[in-house]
Amino acid sequence: MSLVELIARADARGLAASGLACLDRCVPLLDGDDEALRPLWATLADGTGTGAEAGPDWAASLAQVRDKLAGPDATGEDEAVVLARRMLEAAPAECSGPAMRTWADACSVASLRIHRLLDPSADTAPEADVPRDGGTRGLPPLVAAELRRQAGVLELLAERGAAGLRPALEVSTEGRRVLRAVVSRRARGRG
Repeated sequence: MSLVELIARADARGLAASGLACLDRCVPLLDGDDEALRPLWATLADGTGTGAEAGPDWAASLAQVRDKLAGPDATGEDEAVVLARRMLEAAPAECSGPAMRTWADACSVASLRIHRLLDPSADTAPEADVPRDGGTRGLPPLVAAELRRQAGVLELLAERGAAGLRPALEVSTEGRRVLRAVVSRRARGRG
């Protein structure tokens, strides 16, 4: 199943985890530590983050995370950083409904674009959208790995429900480590 189909079929928890995982992998761009998004993951794990009565817990955790990762005005920032900031800013206060699907889809696109911008082997057209309805053939390695991670998170949640959150977080943690190394190498190259 393509990434687009997986997002279209995901339930509220799957969508929230998908968007959150994309954001989590991009936290190094926001100068966040590995625990920056832990309150949101915890809200999903304890079940208070999804469903009709989920708003206050998810919204409170989201506000906490936004305060922690608040950065300077995006003017003049690197495009990858701007995209990561937009993912965080666009997160809906309610962890259900059409807004969550829109956010998860936008996070998917933004995260793939970020990985394309940061992939040293990417082609000369980083502004082109990464195709999400096919495989990874022909994609730069960093982008292909991100596409696989996104699909993997959605598949875990679809197959295991709440029990898929821990392995989804592990997938995200691995991706965050990879991106942190890329960001670090990039900073050294500029310095």
